[in-house]
Amino acid sequence: MQRPRLRDLLPVTVTPFDPEEVTTKSHRETDPRGVGLAGKDVEAIWQAVIHYYNLGLHPSLALCIRRRGEVILDRAIGHASGNSPQDPEGTPLVKATPDTLYNFFSGSKSITAMLIHLLHEQERLHVDEPVATFIPEFGKKRKHNITIRDVLTHRAGIPATPSEAIDLDLLKQPDEIVASFCDLEPTYRPGTVQAYHAVTGGFILGELIRRVTGQDIRQFLTQTIREPLGMKYFNYGVAPELLDRVAVDAFTGPIPTWPHKNFIQQALGASMRELVDISNDPRFRTAIIPSANLIATPEEICRFFETLLCGGTYEDVRVFEQRTVARATLRQTTGQVDRVLMFPVPFSMGFMLGNKTIGFYGPRTGKAYGHLGFTNVLGWADPERDISVAFMNTGKPLLAAKMVAWLNVMRVISSRVPRDRM
Repeated sequence: MQRPRLRDLLPVTVTPFDPEEVTTKSHRETDPRGVGLAGKDVEAIWQAVIHYYNLGLHPSLALCIRRRGEVILDRAIGHASGNSPQDPEGTPLVKATPDTLYNFFSGSKSITAMLIHLLHEQERLHVDEPVATFIPEFGKKRKHNITIRDVLTHRAGIPATPSEAIDLDLLKQPDEIVASFCDLEPTYRPGTVQAYHAVTGGFILGELIRRVTGQDIRQFLTQTIREPLGMKYFNYGVAPELLDRVAVDAFTGPIPTWPHKNFIQQALGASMRELVDISNDPRFRTAIIPSANLIATPEEICRFFETLLCGGTYEDVRVFEQRTVARATLRQTTGQVDRVLMFPVPFSMGFMLGNKTIGFYGPRTGKAYGHLGFTNVLGWADPERDISVAFMNTGKPLLAAKMVAWLNVMRVISSRVPRDRM
């Protein structure tokens, strides 16, 4: 076996620009004093973002925060394109703005889950019914008892990603992709082991929606969430004419080695570099991938979580019953070590949950819920602090010591925003 060259093992970094020159603030920002915060609190949060940007892991970062329903921070820093380490020399620099489109990646699973919960609310399915009730061919190879709840909680036992799911030429042929999932054999006994389903669960749930409603998941999302909430872009993939609006992703950080390299290959079916290339491919960005390509502005993603925070309503428009949100965010697992992610993650039926000590959403966020996306985009709602947040970026490091600064952003948010409810 040929030994890797030293330069192929060195971390990949981005050249940061002067933050003042590449920061854009939205007109949507309001005076934080009206929601119990001081200007210095908002600036402390933004300074944490600037510090993270300066470490060179991300061409761009964007953060939108609502507090008590008001936008208190909606900014972007860096470049949507032109400053990726993989960009050809001479690529024009395009600044990121709060209206730049970002991929929510695995955060898409939270939206897909809520569409399933909406069908439960409408009594068109029940989360404890077997998937095979709606997709009979899914029941072969010992999968007949897998329930919708099992899929939503990553306990269906089929975490591995089949090659068809990352074949870009097959993304326009959903029947072939569905057939590949129906042909899977469980790695674990369904319902017994939490093993993160990076790709499989989303396609299964998307097909469930198609079988129940007669619409593809993009159409159903438009009808039930995007249009009622007045969102322009929030959907799976974008139209070809919007491709230039989507921020370009970049492979950054240390080169993955064993065992992390193997974990990525097993969970997602490709290497980190290949995954970033896939994420930038127009075929990926215009397809429907229920587990991985919800594309929107940070404010729109924040608006989705604000709707959940408000019990299913946004500006007097109701899209979910309050009990539906409560069911969707109720803890289902106790934080056991996930067999794929290899660290403890508590799940509801569709959301990664916060922690009373420290977690994705910062210290003392035991009632928060949201979702992480490839590799560190994050959206969440925190009922105790009455905040909804979307923290987006375009650098895709796997594991890097510098990512402590990413966690610090959530730490500053949770420490600067007091808990209204305990």
